[in-house]
Amino acid sequence: MLNIADFIIYIAVALVLGIVIAASYMFKTKTSKSFAATLTLLPALVCVVIMMVNGSIGAGVAVAGTFSLVRFRSAQGTAKEITAIFLAMASGIICGMGYFLYAGIFTAIICAVMIILKAVGFGEGRDQKELYITIHEDLDYEGVFDSILDTYTREHQLLSVKTTDMGSLFRLKYAYTLKNNMSEKEFIDKLRVKNGNLPITVCVAQPADNPAQL
Repeated sequence: MLNIADFIIYIAVALVLGIVIAASYMFKTKTSKSFAATLTLLPALVCVVIMMVNGSIGAGVAVAGTFSLVRFRSAQGTAKEITAIFLAMASGIICGMGYFLYAGIFTAIICAVMIILKAVGFGEGRDQKELYITIHEDLDYEGVFDSILDTYTREHQLLSVKTTDMGSLFRLKYAYTLKNNMSEKEFIDKLRVKNGNLPITVCVAQPADNPAQL
């Protein structure tokens, strides 16, 4: 049976780890205040649950139920957010079992790797942008812009095709990376000639785990 002093120590250690996790997640990442607070408090909450059921037959059920909460957050969350939540939960579980040193080492290693990956831009597309081109319905969109794209981009891919304006127009969505020596304005001007001066939009590519909608 835990005394009050030990109980407070367990929670304090979990809160410190939560602060470290939240700070690591926020490094070069925009997030809401509520999610940052969640990452800070979650290890302490899980720690208390584990302490209360430690040695009980219901421990397995309680842990499984705690992890099932990820389902509700992951419905609108990104892969980064889900990973951060699992990290906070794992740290809280280790703290709740009394392994403070292991919890600290585990949190420090994972947070350090997370910061390093963000710092070096691991997995991020290099200068990748999204291109939206509107064309008339009678223009065959298959390959119509390939010659221009081949000239001005290092790589490109047609992501989707959507009808608009009661089906009289098509809206094409491309992902592309412009060549270093090419002018983006000149690139767009060439596309305008080809699509009859209909709307063209260029924007920064969205992360793969939170795609932009047409």
